[in-house]
Amino acid sequence: MSVLKVRLKLAQEMIIRVCNILELTLKSLITMSKVNIQPLADRVLVEPAAAEEKTASGLYIPDTAKEKPQKGTVVAVGNGKKDEPLTVKVGDTVLYGKYAGTELSVDGHDYLIMREADIFAIL
Repeated sequence: MSVLKVRLKLAQEMIIRVCNILELTLKSLITMSKVNIQPLADRVLVEPAAAEEKTASGLYIPDTAKEKPQKGTVVAVGNGKKDEPLTVKVGDTVLYGKYAGTELSVDGHDYLIMREADIFAIL
């Protein structure tokens, strides 16, 4: 009976994780459609991912100890430079440097605007 309980608990945790991912994706899509900012040249507007609330072992992280996220979703992109087109597109999930970009807040949402060169990878 205990094996069944463990499997049920794991299935519940997976369902919760999938629901959280779907909720974040839906929020990102809604946000992407409402942004009225058009970056210039090779700049990219990124919505940072939410900071981790819990560690892998289940401990809750206090607000003062949370690290700045280094992952986010591209919300808007510029036109690129004349001889250098952009490789990222709206909706891409990207990794960037800890201190990359300039923070800005529009309509209660926090964003980072950075050059494409500050982006390390597309996930």
